[in-house]
Amino acid sequence: MSKTVIDVDDKMLEFAQQQLGTKTKRDTINRALTIAAAISADDRARALRWLQDHADEFLDFDVLAERERSGL
Repeated sequence: MSKTVIDVDDKMLEFAQQQLGTKTKRDTINRALTIAAAISADDRARALRWLQDHADEFLDFDVLAERERSGL
């Protein structure tokens, strides 16, 4: 195991800890890496297809377009 110094988004780390049920930064990052490594390319492709097929059910594309135009 190697030791690495990195900058971590504290809010995202806290959210990940809640979602993963971990207590330490180390456990959270290692659990997230394990999950990420376990997800196959097929799973990612299937998830992307689902997102593309259902995006209009939970995204307001007019709002997104306006935000992009206004630079937000």
